[in-house]
Amino acid sequence: MTDRKERVLSSRHAYRGRAVHLRVDRVAKPNGKETTREVVEHVNCVVIMPVDSKGNILLVRQYRHAVDKDLLELPAGSIDPGETPEEAATRELREETGFKPKRLEGLGGFYAAPGYCTEYLHFFRATQLERSPLTAEDTDEIEVVPVSPADVPGLVASGQICDAKTIAGFRIASL
Repeated sequence: MTDRKERVLSSRHAYRGRAVHLRVDRVAKPNGKETTREVVEHVNCVVIMPVDSKGNILLVRQYRHAVDKDLLELPAGSIDPGETPEEAATRELREETGFKPKRLEGLGGFYAAPGYCTEYLHFFRATQLERSPLTAEDTDEIEVVPVSPADVPGLVASGQICDAKTIAGFRIASL
């Protein structure tokens, strides 16, 4: 296979925010042409598919400012410094649903938007849930919504589930 790696000629941060940084790289492509790459730097994250004792999947409904609406999603969140993906998955699940898994199964992962973003999402299935709430910033308005797996295709088709990480997570879990 031909080497497709681009060589970074210069790099600068155009913006540094709380959740994301925007880096602008000037690169030389393997064919010698130069171009600009804008890269959103974001920490890696976890996505969790919690399955309750009845076989329902616990989704969360929460407001997303960027799209100005409530979305129905799998619980997810950032991996804090020093945390393993497994530790982050357990913490996020406790914060967003109030449940802690006795069993956490890693099912792989994926890049959110590799054309412009560094974020990698680790995907887990959580089972044998026990009540164990953990309070966190920005989770007080989250609504937990148990959903039958049989209802998921209809929720996606109707647009009620329209979050890419959630749709990708359901696909991974079905493999």
